[in-house]
Amino acid sequence: MSNCCCISHKFADAASTNPHKVAVTHSSARFMSDSPQPPSPVHDGDTIFTFADLSSSVDSLSLRLRRILDAPVQNDPQLITPPQQSSPGTDKLERGEAESDVYIPKVLALYMPPSAEYIISVLSVLRIGEAFLPLDPSWPRDRVLSILSSSNAALVIACGSSFDQFGCQPLGRSHWLVQSSSAHPVLFFSMSERLSAETARSSSLVWPCKKETERQRKFCYLMYTSGSTGKPKGICGTEQGLLNRFMWMQEHYPVVGEQQFAFKTSVGFIDHLQEFLGATLNSTPLVIPPFTLLKQNMISIIDFLEAYSISRLVAVPSMVRAILPTLQHRGHNKLQSCLKLVVLSGETFPLSLWDSLHKLLPDTCFLNLYGSTEVSGDCTYFDCSRLPKLLETEKIGSVPIGKPISNCKILLLGDEDKPCEGEICVGGLCLSQGYLHSSIESQSYVMLHNTSLCNHLTSDCGSQLYYRTGDYGRKLSSGDLVFIGRRDRTVKVNGHRLSLEEMETTLELNPYVTEAVVILNRDQTELASLDAFLVLNKETKPDEDVIYSIRNWMREKLPSAMIPNHFVLVESLPSTSSGKVDYEALARLKCPRSRTHAEDMMPINETDSLLDTIKKV
Repeated sequence: MSNCCCISHKFADAASTNPHKVAVTHSSARFMSDSPQPPSPVHDGDTIFTFADLSSSVDSLSLRLRRILDAPVQNDPQLITPPQQSSPGTDKLERGEAESDVYIPKVLALYMPPSAEYIISVLSVLRIGEAFLPLDPSWPRDRVLSILSSSNAALVIACGSSFDQFGCQPLGRSHWLVQSSSAHPVLFFSMSERLSAETARSSSLVWPCKKETERQRKFCYLMYTSGSTGKPKGICGTEQGLLNRFMWMQEHYPVVGEQQFAFKTSVGFIDHLQEFLGATLNSTPLVIPPFTLLKQNMISIIDFLEAYSISRLVAVPSMVRAILPTLQHRGHNKLQSCLKLVVLSGETFPLSLWDSLHKLLPDTCFLNLYGSTEVSGDCTYFDCSRLPKLLETEKIGSVPIGKPISNCKILLLGDEDKPCEGEICVGGLCLSQGYLHSSIESQSYVMLHNTSLCNHLTSDCGSQLYYRTGDYGRKLSSGDLVFIGRRDRTVKVNGHRLSLEEMETTLELNPYVTEAVVILNRDQTELASLDAFLVLNKETKPDEDVIYSIRNWMREKLPSAMIPNHFVLVESLPSTSSGKVDYEALARLKCPRSRTHAEDMMPINETDSLLDTIKKV
C-alpha cells in the first residue's frame, strides 16, 4: 500500500492518465433487441461518461459539499434544508472533540442505486474527508428513516432525475424522503443536467491523506447490516481496508489489456464497493445494467454479459446456480472468450456448482472469497484452479474459503481437543472500526493472545484486536480454511447476511402476531427458503387474507431479502424439554416449496410436535 496514499489520489491519477476513455456506461437495454448485435463497449441508446466527465463532476460536487457543510447559510438551489436548521453542518454529527487525535467524520447518506451519480458521490465524500452511507432506494421507507436517524446523517444526497429507467425514481420536494426527513437536509444531484462548471477546482481542497497526517479520520463509510437486536447495526469501515483489498487484487489478479467490468451489486451489499473501485481506480470501463430488466428476468444477465463482453463478474453462488441451466442449454462460446474472472462470495460455494462452471468455462478463473462488512468485505480467498489437486488428498463438501489476503490475519478460536477447528477471528488492515454505537455487540471485537486456544493460520499471533465472525472453520493440511457453519441464528441468503431474530422481532410487532419463529430451509437442490411460523392472537381469523396483510406489512418494514418466502400459521410453537423453541421440529414440517400466495396452516399443540392435519388456506 506504500504507493497508494488514498482513494482520492488514486482516482485523480487514473482520470488524468485516461481523460477521454469511457469510464461509465449506463446500458439502455437495447442490447436485448431482436436483431443480434456484436459484443461492444457501447450500444445504441446507452449513456456514457468519460473519466474527464467523472473527474470534473467530482471536483464540482466536492466543493459544493464542502461549502454546504461549512457555511452558516446555504443558497444551493438543489438543497432542501429544514426550516429549523440553518446549515447541515451546524448541529448534525458534531464529533471528534472527545479524541483530539482522531476525527470522527460527518456522515453523508447517498440515496441512489448503482449509477454514475453514486460513484461521483462516493468519490466526492472521500475527497472532502467525510464518510458516506449507502442507502438502497429499494429499501422500505421505515428502514431508510431508521438508518438515517441512527446514523445522525448531516446530509442526504439524492439522485435527482437521471436514469430513472435504470431504477432511480425521480425525486422532488414531494418525495417521502424529503417530507419524512425533517431533520436531514436533502441535496438533489443529477448527471442528466450535469454539474455546473466551477471556476475553482477541487485542488483548492486539502487532500484527505494530508489531513490525516494531523488527525486521522476514524472511518470513511458507514454500512448497515441485519442485527440480532431487531434493528440494523452500523459498521464503520476504513479507507485502509478498502485500499488493502483493492491493492491485493491488483497484485494477484491485475487487469491486463482492454477489459470491461460490471456494476450490478446493490449498494446495500459491501461487495459493490470493490465492484466499482476495481474498475474506476484502474481506468477500466464500467457498465451498469438496466436493473428493471434484470429484476423482471434474471436470465437477461447472460445477454448483458455477452453483449458488453464483460470480463469480470462478482456474484453469489445462488445467482449463478439459477442461470446455470440456461448457460448449459445455450452454449457458452461468447462468455468463454470474454469472461476472464468470476468472484463468488456471500454464500457457501458447492463443489457441484464449481464442477459445472469449470466444464462450461474452463479458461475462466473462479475465486471463492470470504468475509463480512466488519472486515471490509473480504479477508480470505481460494483460487479454484487449485481445487483438482486439493481434492486428491482432502474430503470436503464445498469449495474452501482459503487463506488470508495480504495484511489480514486469521485465527481459529476453539477447544484444545480440536486444534484445527474453531470460530474464525479476523484481524489486520481489513478490520473495521467497530459499530457506530459501540454498545451494539461490542463483544464481537476482542483482544486475542497467543494461547493454546489460538490455532494459527498466520505466523504472527500477538495481542491485537480481532473480530469474532461467529462463523466456524476447519483448517486443512494445505493451510486452507473450510467453512463448517455457525452456532447462532445468523444466516446468509443470496449473499445477504440476515438475522433471523430481527425478522422475528419485526413480525411480533405486527398486531395480528403474538409469536413468530423464522428458520432457513434448503431443498434437495440447495435452494434456500426462509420459512416463518406464526402464532396469531385469538381475535384474528387464520386465513389467507391475514397472511397477505402480514406479508405486505413486512414489505414496509424490511428489505426484500428479509421477507420470508413462506408463512405458516400454527396454533403453538413446539418446544424442547428445556422449554426452548424446537427449531428442528419446525424444520421437519413440510412447507410448500412454491412461492405463491397459497400458504399452509399447520396446527401444533403442546404435546405433539407435529399434527396430522394440514389445512390449505
